[in-house]
Parts: sequence; C-alpha cells; structure tokens
Amino acid sequence: MKRRVVVTGVGLVTPLGVGVQETWESLCAGKSGIGDITRFDVSNFQTRIAAEVKDFNAEDFLPKKEAKRTERFIAYAIAAARMAIDDAKLVINGSNADRVGVITGCGLGGLSILEDTCNKINNQGPRRVSPFFIPMMIGNMAPGMISIQFGAKGPNASLATACAAGAHAVGDSYKIILNGEADAMITGGVESVVNPTCIAGFNAMKALSTRNDEPQKASRPFDRDRDGFVVGEGCGILIIEALDHALERGAQIYAEITGYGMSGDGYHMTAPPPDGSGAARCMTAALEDSGLAFDSIDYINAHGTSTPLNDLSETRAIKSVFKEHAHNLAISATKSMTGHLLGGAGGIETVFTALAISDGRLPPTINHDNSDDECDLDYVPNVMREARIEHAMTNSFGFGGTNASLILSRYHS
Repeated sequence: MKRRVVVTGVGLVTPLGVGVQETWESLCAGKSGIGDITRFDVSNFQTRIAAEVKDFNAEDFLPKKEAKRTERFIAYAIAAARMAIDDAKLVINGSNADRVGVITGCGLGGLSILEDTCNKINNQGPRRVSPFFIPMMIGNMAPGMISIQFGAKGPNASLATACAAGAHAVGDSYKIILNGEADAMITGGVESVVNPTCIAGFNAMKALSTRNDEPQKASRPFDRDRDGFVVGEGCGILIIEALDHALERGAQIYAEITGYGMSGDGYHMTAPPPDGSGAARCMTAALEDSGLAFDSIDYINAHGTSTPLNDLSETRAIKSVFKEHAHNLAISATKSMTGHLLGGAGGIETVFTALAISDGRLPPTINHDNSDDECDLDYVPNVMREARIEHAMTNSFGFGGTNASLILSRYHS
C-alpha cells in the first residue's frame, strides 16, 4: 500500500489578509482584495488596479536587518511558512531535519528587484548594484530561505511553471513523501510582481481587466462580461506529512491529498486549446492517481482567471471529464476576490480547498452577475455555501500549456 499524505498546517499572506483566519473569513464573506495600485504611478497604464497585500511588515517575521535585504516575495514565503509550521506544531531539529523538505512555486520571482536594479544601472552605473541583488531576485531563494530559517534540510527545490507552479510544488512534494524521500514537506506558491514591468507586459498581451473604475468588480470568472484577469500577490504554504508521521506526533489533519495529475497542452504559448483537452487530461490523470470515480468529486476550486478563453476552456474540460456529473459539482473561482497570484495561485488555492473540506464552507465566485451561455455550471455565485465535502479538486493551468490538478479528500482513519 502506498503511503498516505495529509495536510497538517497552513499559512496565508493574501490581498484579503495576513493570516489564515482573516483571509478565510473574508473569502467566505465574498470580500474583494482588489483596488487601485499604490506601488507606482499608473496614470499612463491601461490597467490601474491590482490585488495588493496590505499591512504586511516583514519585520514581524524576520529580524530588522534581515528584513531590509529580503525581497518581498521571499518575505511572504517565510511569513506563510512560519504560520504553517506553527499551525502544524511541527518541530524541526537535528533528529528529523533531513526528512523535512521545502518546495515552492514562483512564476516570475524577483521581477521587482530586477526592474529596480536595471533602472539603477541605467541611472547611476553598475557600481551601485547591491551585492544582495542576485540572491534577492532568483526564485529558488524562497524555499532556500525557508530552509535556512527553519532548519529543513530535506529535498529543496523551486518550480517556475508559470501559473501552475504552486500546484506543481504541492504535487511534487506529495510524490516525494509517497516515494519515502521525506516525511514532511513545506510547500506551496508565492508571487509578488505588482510593478510596472508586469502590468505593462500583461497589458501588451491584452490579458488584464481594464475595469479601472470598479476594481472590486473587475475579476469576474465565468461571467458573461469578464474582460481579463487582475494581478494579485501573496503566498500560500502547506505542511504536508506522511500519515504515520502525523499520527505519531498527534497532529491535526485538515485533509488528505489523494491525487495529482499533470499534462501539457502542446497547443499555444498563452492560449489554452478551445476544447479544454489539455486540462481534461490533467484532471483525468489526477482522478486515475486517486483511484476515485469522476462522480466522487463534490467540489472544484477552479483555475477561473476571468479571461474569456480560459474560463470557457476550463468549463468545457470539466464537462468532458465529469460528463453529466459536471452539473452536480460546486465550483468556486476564488480569483474573483484574490486576483490571480500567478505562480502563487496554486499555493493559496490548495489551502482554500483544504479549508473548504475541513470547515464545511465553499467560498463564492463573486461578481457572477450575468450568465454566459456556455459557462453554465454551478459556480457558487456570489454567496458562500455550507456543504460537506468528501473529495475536492483544485486546478492550475499555466502559460506554455502546463497544467496541474490536485485532489484533496476528507480524512478518514
């Protein structure tokens, strides 16, 4: 029998709050974390809104000197990891450090420090570049610094699979535990790229919403009037463990990870295949890995970006995989409230899925005001729903056609 893997701790830094409880309550209440961009002058940008993390102080989680030389995305990762470790009551010491690993996903890494440093070179010359520039920029410093801060010396890696990176990180960590290479993993996704380069780049692709006058209504997955996604930032971290390891130390259990699937679209740099075939193969692979029948799934936390192509493609994929059961599924698109965290999305959304199972509440898809004739499933519109969930899926699909699906289940001994 393969090892069983469970979620024993969670940590969140999101546009809805710094902390799990604040974020989860706001999410279930249907609050939006999207507003005007405050980090830079947006007067000449097509898109002037984003989902920024508010009231975050790195010095709450790091010594003052260290906080100053830690890039924002790394600080988010350390903060969420500390919350998750504390939540799991996981003690890492000399006796188990090499059996605890760290894998996180991050799509763009330290894009902000790269942008700032390029400007500094152009304006002040290369001698003004900080010696911390490279360590602050590279994506693998998120798991690297988590390892250093908490003494985890097991498998350590960073994934950069665009918007699927956080989910891939959780899935790969799950496989590492299944293979007996670690007993516990600190895993999830992180991103912080609310900066001119990111916004200008996605604007050039016509990917972002330009509903600047109504920021809290801008992200509207599966709604007829969706016009693009909203950039978000933050981090979601989970502690996942082999079941025997968790039981031995008396850990709480939020949910069990029971399936993981991956696929490639092989279709286009940025667009999904219209029929959703790549996503469908990914969801099918997760179901096969779990051994569950398609009609066992009760709930999906959708990728649901609020772009015309993605939402239609994902809906078609769900219908393809779940057949007549598709209309029985409850589906949340939590990006309607958090914005799209890019490489961090899979981290926070896996946390949300675990919380939905353990707490019995399904977050709504807000701004679902006008039905789309082809997006006609149950997207839990506008109001949270109480429900007992036995098996849930969370989807993350990235540029380049890279896909990840995870299945989480209610834990039964």
